[in-house]
Amino acid sequence: MWQFDYLWVFLLLPLPWLAYRFLRPYHEAHSALRVPFFFAMSRAVNQLPSTSQGSGGRWQVVINLLVWGLLLAACARPVLVEKAIEHDQPIRDMLLAIDISQSMQAKDFTDANGQQVDRLSAVKTVVRDFIAQRKQDRIGLIVFGTGAYPQAPLTLDHASLLLLLDEVGVGMAGPNTAIGDAIGLAIKLLDQAKEQEKVLILLSDGNDTGSAITPEHAAALAHARGITVHTVGIGDPQASGEDKVDLQALENIARTTAGRFFRADDRSALAQVYATLDQITPHTVKTFSHQPKRDLFWWPLGAALLLLALSHGLAAIAGPLRAKPAPARP
Repeated sequence: MWQFDYLWVFLLLPLPWLAYRFLRPYHEAHSALRVPFFFAMSRAVNQLPSTSQGSGGRWQVVINLLVWGLLLAACARPVLVEKAIEHDQPIRDMLLAIDISQSMQAKDFTDANGQQVDRLSAVKTVVRDFIAQRKQDRIGLIVFGTGAYPQAPLTLDHASLLLLLDEVGVGMAGPNTAIGDAIGLAIKLLDQAKEQEKVLILLSDGNDTGSAITPEHAAALAHARGITVHTVGIGDPQASGEDKVDLQALENIARTTAGRFFRADDRSALAQVYATLDQITPHTVKTFSHQPKRDLFWWPLGAALLLLALSHGLAAIAGPLRAKPAPARP
């Protein structure tokens, strides 16, 4: 199907008539040479002058009007609206909530070289890999300790997200662990999103020591808002004191929100947790349509130029043919 993008241009169609009707005729003075014996000289060469029609006749008026209409049609930008092109766009928003309390500095994780590293360093390594594999998801980052803070908004700019992740350090948000506040902040951030599937991945040792809202109540609110919380328990369950791990609390949060609970005993186990999350939260897309337009203005423009060329060519040929030879002298 084709259409004109600037249909209002055709309002200029009566412009030539208005100019002819209301503008004064143009007159120009020329120098002339008077030859009293002009007709005698014309008979001598056996050729009589002919009367020229400066206007070119009615056919010239018709051609000029057609050319004007074609030019306006070209300016109105005729376009051919082609078949809609479909493409996919992610509809899932995902938040990562990372515990950066004092307990995350406990070195009970084993890296690829077999060395003991702190919990946060191991989590950062796996989270980087996880973000790199979720190119079509909007991912945000929450960090929490004594309080919960949005480190990065929901974004497709994963390069900036990784930079903000690198800046996170243990104790930046306080020494305590506020899991309930982290879930509450995630509810606020995801509540403004209109996507159908909303996911929060909570990485913590599960030992809530400073929330203004209990983790159980926060989980119930998240479930009511359609947010699924997957929890990852980090650390050695045999740890005690400040490094204590409460896996049961994380399991209850996941169960309340219809999520999954995972236990990561070391770095390789944590990588398997994220691989499982890739399977249980597959990409969900919605389809948008876009109709490209192909410009057709060159059709009426070319027709106008061709019509002008033909009219001037025919006028040049018909001029000599209209000259009538003078009658022979007796």
